[in-house]
Amino acid sequence: MALTVGQLAGYVDRDLDADLGRWFPSEPRVDIPASTRSVEPFLARLPHDAATALAGFDGRVRSGAVAQFLDIYDWSYGFDFEANDCEILDSDYETELSGDDVWSIGCDGASNYYVVLTSGRVAVWLHEEQVIESHTQFDNLDVFLWSVVRSHAVRAGALDLAAVEPDFRSLGQPGVLAPKLGLLAYASRYQASL
Repeated sequence: MALTVGQLAGYVDRDLDADLGRWFPSEPRVDIPASTRSVEPFLARLPHDAATALAGFDGRVRSGAVAQFLDIYDWSYGFDFEANDCEILDSDYETELSGDDVWSIGCDGASNYYVVLTSGRVAVWLHEEQVIESHTQFDNLDVFLWSVVRSHAVRAGALDLAAVEPDFRSLGQPGVLAPKLGLLAYASRYQASL
């Protein structure tokens, strides 16, 4: 039976801890300072399910319960775009967004930030163009984290790509399936290099 986006609702609170424990037991834990800005104002702008997922993730990040799998540091989690003189353009390259319109949850290893949008979708903010990428988004944080955890597990050699590729395809997430840039392309390149 094909995995659906709806089946992943609640993933953060239900399964994230177990997955990180299974595939990343020895990874250092995320450690961000207590002074990291509060997520509360942003949660109020999200749809209910998105707010629940982000609140659950935020609690885990702040408690040190999350393995370091997403470049979550004091400079990438809850990043203050305006205080750092960073512009945020929507994917049309014209509409200016504010720091209140996104919440940074981590980095991709190349200085691009993963951000939750007020719609609940997860997107990449490209640091060179300072724009929200349109063709690599995820429907929501639950789906994003489920996908990223598995992609990193494949790249760490802890999970075989064949075991998860059908689910990746059935979920139909642009951030997974985008040619060359999606998580599946990265995981496939890793498997091919073995």
